[in-house]
Amino acid sequence: MITKVQKWGNSQGLRLSKELLSDAHIDVGDAVDVAVRSGSLVVTPVRRIRGRLDLGELVSRIPADYESLELGWGSPVGREVW
Repeated sequence: MITKVQKWGNSQGLRLSKELLSDAHIDVGDAVDVAVRSGSLVVTPVRRIRGRLDLGELVSRIPADYESLELGWGSPVGREVW
């Protein structure tokens, strides 16, 4: 596909076809990594797990000596069943 760099406000951008994005498994709004390799621009989709955070990585940050505490939420104020 041949396209050209265009000016949009104070930025520059490329217009990419729907088919090209589909072939690269990229959707509108997806995060991409843009890098220069050997003088070429390389655009790679960023794959994230459930939003932006990986549960395994978050759990690994919990200190080994961490102990959870029970929290009191007060008395019922409506028709809650405890």
